[in-house]
Amino acid sequence: MALSYKARRRWSLFILLVGLPAYIAAVWFILSLIEGWPVWLQIVICLAFSIIWALPLKSVFLGVGQADPDAAPDE
Repeated sequence: MALSYKARRRWSLFILLVGLPAYIAAVWFILSLIEGWPVWLQIVICLAFSIIWALPLKSVFLGVGQADPDAAPDE
C-alpha cells in the first residue's frame, strides 16, 4: 500500500522527531554494553547501526522535500 504525499510528510516528521532520538538512545545503550570489545569491531557495529535505520524508511522519505505532486498547478 503506497502512502500519500501528506502521509509520507507526516510520518517522516514523526520519525525524525520521535523515532530517530529513541533509536539513537537505544543504540547508545547497546554500544555502552560492548565497551570492552576491540575498537575495529565497535566501528563496524557503529557503521552498521548508522545504515540500518535508513534502509526500511527509505520509501517514507522519498520525495518529501519536493512539491506535492497531487496539488493543483498554480497559474
